[in-house]
Amino acid sequence: MKNTIGKAVSLAFGLAMVGKEQVERGVEELVKKGDLTKDEAKAWIDAVVTQGKEAEANVERMARERLNELLKEQGLATQEEVDLLKKRIEALEQAHQQQH
Repeated sequence: MKNTIGKAVSLAFGLAMVGKEQVERGVEELVKKGDLTKDEAKAWIDAVVTQGKEAEANVERMARERLNELLKEQGLATQEEVDLLKKRIEALEQAHQQQH
């Protein structure tokens, strides 16, 4: 049982490096050996895929946050700041045209 848990943990952490198909093959191997039932295997695969998606979203969020920090450090505007400035310029141009 301890070996089965170790393999499952390895599968969970390995998802970041391997595709779902490889995880499925690993779990199928555990089913063939009788370490997991088919229902348990499906639950493991679903859990690993969910964890992989969550990890991917976290990495993406952290990368985006770091990029924004670097832009601020360099004094560069973010797209949101540029969009806000465009809107302000358009509003000022419209106000100026209405005055003349």
